[in-house]
Amino acid sequence: MAITETKKRKVLDGLPRALPTGNIPENTDAVAVSNCFSEKIASLEKDDFVPHAIWRDVFSLTGTLRTFYSAAYIGPTWHTLCGKRQVGSLKLRSETALVVRPNPNNAWIVVSFTFILKEPIASSCLGFLYLIPNENGDWKIWIISTMLDQLRDYANVDHLDPASLCFQHNNSDSHPPNGARAAEYDCIVIGAGQAGLCTAGRLKALGVSYICIERTHEIGDSWRLRYDSLKIHTGRENSHLPFGRTFALDDPEWLTKDHLAGAFQKWVQKFDINVMLSTTVESGSWAESTRLWTLNLRKQCPNKEPEIFTITSSNVVLAAGGGCLVPVIPEYANKDYKNGLDWKGKHGVVVGTANTGHDVAEDMVNSGLASVTMVQRSKTYVIPLQEHMNYLNSMYNVETPPKIGDLKIFLPPLSVMRELGLEDTRASYAANPDRYANLEKAGFHLDRDDDILYHITEMFGGHYIDTGTSKKIADGLIKMKSGSLPVSYTEDGLLFADGSHLKADAVVFTTGFLGNMRDTARQLFGDEVADRADDFWGVDDEGEIKGAYKPMEQLGLWYMGGGIAHARFFSRFVALQIKAALEGRAFPVFNEKQPSI
Repeated sequence: MAITETKKRKVLDGLPRALPTGNIPENTDAVAVSNCFSEKIASLEKDDFVPHAIWRDVFSLTGTLRTFYSAAYIGPTWHTLCGKRQVGSLKLRSETALVVRPNPNNAWIVVSFTFILKEPIASSCLGFLYLIPNENGDWKIWIISTMLDQLRDYANVDHLDPASLCFQHNNSDSHPPNGARAAEYDCIVIGAGQAGLCTAGRLKALGVSYICIERTHEIGDSWRLRYDSLKIHTGRENSHLPFGRTFALDDPEWLTKDHLAGAFQKWVQKFDINVMLSTTVESGSWAESTRLWTLNLRKQCPNKEPEIFTITSSNVVLAAGGGCLVPVIPEYANKDYKNGLDWKGKHGVVVGTANTGHDVAEDMVNSGLASVTMVQRSKTYVIPLQEHMNYLNSMYNVETPPKIGDLKIFLPPLSVMRELGLEDTRASYAANPDRYANLEKAGFHLDRDDDILYHITEMFGGHYIDTGTSKKIADGLIKMKSGSLPVSYTEDGLLFADGSHLKADAVVFTTGFLGNMRDTARQLFGDEVADRADDFWGVDDEGEIKGAYKPMEQLGLWYMGGGIAHARFFSRFVALQIKAALEGRAFPVFNEKQPSI
């Protein structure tokens, strides 16, 4: 009955990720340095890279997400894939070159380039070179990143005009293409949270017929129905859906759940996104002979029996929420938490010390509970909100389109981003010694060797962006308990494994969610499909997210998940891959295993 703590291997720590420490003088002419690669870019060889070079490809040359390590492998692989994909028009954009100094100890030059693919489908791509001097002062490529941008002969995946008011649909009902209940689509998206909506919008931009299936009764309910005090910790400018601003400049910086829900609803109306509400997928199947999915749906209808019907599609996107919405809770009774007002004057316990746990504990204090205690199961990574926002605001702000910020966040190798995050962690502890010391004196166990990227990519959460609760802990308004896990309820509280007891009238478990969409695939489509699908989330041996956004052995099945920024950025690639496949020009996947990293 006890909650058990799980520990995961930090995959990114085992990958090449050292930051360059060579000195780049302040008067370095980045444009002149980058011009040295203007002709080389068309035929890169091993000697153009530093020995420990890294190449990350996002769906352009490899047809998937891959990260390669070492010049000895990158050089010939680049040459081979450029030939297979018939790469042309490689153009270095030297005017974009600049010196990047993320901290006082590290620096490099970054410059963008563009190229086109002729095979398997004419495509526009972009990339970045990260240049550093070697021990002889010669400039070499440290990192190369490449990305599929657009399909050249088709619509722009990043642009969708608002729908005319006279042609907008009512999403309280479905609207199959021909008005019939039994309908065939190019793609069915399961889930209408940020991942599903972003994907649906991108598909519409490309002219793909689609429908988005949502079990709740209103657009935005995936946020609206959560606990009352919820606010996102990533800022307004990082939270837009595709195709322009989703939030107004006078919306708060820290968006509440209701701001998100309302904005999602307006976005769906603005772009006339095809969503079927109050509908669940009862079961489904895949027919290899026709390469079609069949989904059996149940739609709740006001004042009458549910409607049962079937739709078919050549593609299914599972977008059932970043954590699949299945909470990790013990087997004993629990209830969903909204706010602490009903327990004013009573004793509250929160099990879990990540973002939600802190939010709930703070809400209990603000609601007037007599005592509030957090049960900590393992060390927790904490980052002050303002420091986190200083970083995000350099990427996402009112002057910069979200796509530019997304390229800076999501295109570099994850292992390098991990090392940059650790540098920020070290700087934070050095700059705020009292803040962290006071937290530890209050009994909170800090993880001083983590960064936010590790928690997002390998742990799917488990961190806290400090919006103010840490001070309440340091001041004693919230008590801490650790060292033993709860095993059962008693008449007036919780019993722990070490025999200790904690008085409690209300216990809230904020212990995370089950996050493997492969389990969802198994539940909906059976073992054969699930066995051909991949696991979802976590990091593979190359430092790439498992399963998400890329083709799997099971044809026509895709995973979409993560936060709003993940959904905004990676939905474009899911839509582009689906469009190419529908045109009979699917991107071939380069699966060759690289030598030991």
